[in-house]
Amino acid sequence: MEAHFADIWEAHADTIGDQHAVIQGGVRRTWAQHEHRASLLAGFLADHGLGHESKVAMYLYNSPEYLETHFAALKLRSVPVNVNYRYLDAELAYLLENSDSEAVVYHSSLAAQVDKVRDRLPLVRAWLEVSDDDQHADGSYAYEEALAHATPAPRIKRSANDLVLFYTGGTTGMPKGVMGDVGGGVAAGLTGLAPLLGLAPPSPAEASAVAAMLAGQDRRPRSLVPCPLMHGTGMGIGCTPSMLFGGCTILTSGRKFDPVEVWDTAQREAASMITVVGDAFSRPLVRVLDQERAEGRPRSLDGIRVIASSGAIFSKDMKDALVSHIPQVLILDIMAATEGSMGQSVHTKDAPTQTASFMIGPTTKVFDEDDREVVAGSDRTGMVALSTGVPLGYYKDPQKSARTFREIGGVRWSFPGDFATVDADGTIMLLGRGSQVINTAGEKVFAEEVEEALKTHPAVDDCLVVGLADERFGQSVTAVVSVATGTVGGTGTGTARVDDLPEALITHAKSLLASYKAPRRVVIVDTVPRAANGKADYAKAR
Repeated sequence: MEAHFADIWEAHADTIGDQHAVIQGGVRRTWAQHEHRASLLAGFLADHGLGHESKVAMYLYNSPEYLETHFAALKLRSVPVNVNYRYLDAELAYLLENSDSEAVVYHSSLAAQVDKVRDRLPLVRAWLEVSDDDQHADGSYAYEEALAHATPAPRIKRSANDLVLFYTGGTTGMPKGVMGDVGGGVAAGLTGLAPLLGLAPPSPAEASAVAAMLAGQDRRPRSLVPCPLMHGTGMGIGCTPSMLFGGCTILTSGRKFDPVEVWDTAQREAASMITVVGDAFSRPLVRVLDQERAEGRPRSLDGIRVIASSGAIFSKDMKDALVSHIPQVLILDIMAATEGSMGQSVHTKDAPTQTASFMIGPTTKVFDEDDREVVAGSDRTGMVALSTGVPLGYYKDPQKSARTFREIGGVRWSFPGDFATVDADGTIMLLGRGSQVINTAGEKVFAEEVEEALKTHPAVDDCLVVGLADERFGQSVTAVVSVATGTVGGTGTGTARVDDLPEALITHAKSLLASYKAPRRVVIVDTVPRAANGKADYAKAR
């Protein structure tokens, strides 16, 4: 058997076909049903001329159809393409054109956007509409009707070298398609999840036998994924590793993150794993648990063994708070980007870790601006790089590929853009993305470092830090802050006066950081701007 998702998942359908693969509300699909529907969709796509390396765009909310489309494309050796469901005209047209998509599967509630771009995309052979409201785009096939009339695609021989393409969030420019191979994703999933299940990593050929063993022991992973599948954290950490072991992906029903629904779903569906995006998801989750405990109705969350996070800072305070409610949980904080995984931090009740501190392996290093390795304990700042699982490059962007994926000493390294220092014990302290470095009076300030300092103030619910143009300093450090409920009153009475909060936060930051890193200005807002996956929207904050 090849190291291929489609090969392994087809084998799961044969060996544990009666076990659930996907659950969302009242929709409960077994592995046999999931594989059959994906085969029907693959047959439909093949009938429309799609095949090896054809691109299949998924302009979808979290849903069973998202996972079916992903599986169907892989069955044909086609390439599934993630599309942000928040994209509007120009962004949507750009991504579909840049990816050379030949089929687009979308929810009917997004039909108005589809209508605006379809005439600009002559490569698209088929538009498939998944009904989720009463809207409809002319010229599209109804998803369920297409499956009802399709012939299942036959199982074919595939290659571990088949292309995968995952588009970045575009936080530092237009979205970029990161190219890799299927085999690399399979290896990462089998290797990464196995220790959390108490197993040695199986080979691809052994995966379904291991899945059958786990099913027989009622130990299959049940992975709750409340973050968007269109981003790497949801799909690459929450979904595909679990499904490689025959697990069940559990999806929340809403399109907006609802912390009460997350906990309700976790209890109802006996989730063993939950995937979050740092503090952006953890803070509201903890707030719910704190409130319920204060009201004398704490939840029973004994079945949750792992909470995994990537894509945003996950503070020690939030990890400690989650462990206080779920003592048995292991919190896995993964330092990763679409361009590769660089390190991880494991936080438990008995072995807590510090914010942004990660253990790295021999294939991850920190290099300075002259491509010299940063010496442990030197306090020098450098850029994190990894030499395993290095992507093939960016799709149709050789210049960007050459800057991000390059050789040092005969070894090919990936530089996703994260800066860090290296402690004496070899752990690295992540400082933040180079794109968010603020240059104020010649000093470099990492936005995420200031954000984490501000979040330790009890009145701060969330914040982002940006650099604004300043005639004197070049850039001035500026914080956009939302206030924690019940901590600040109006201009008269309250726990604190809202008018006094900006100065209090500046003073707080100066007590924790060098004074030049403290914000010179604090702007109070109702909600700090973030994308659906919890990642910072620095453009809106600015």
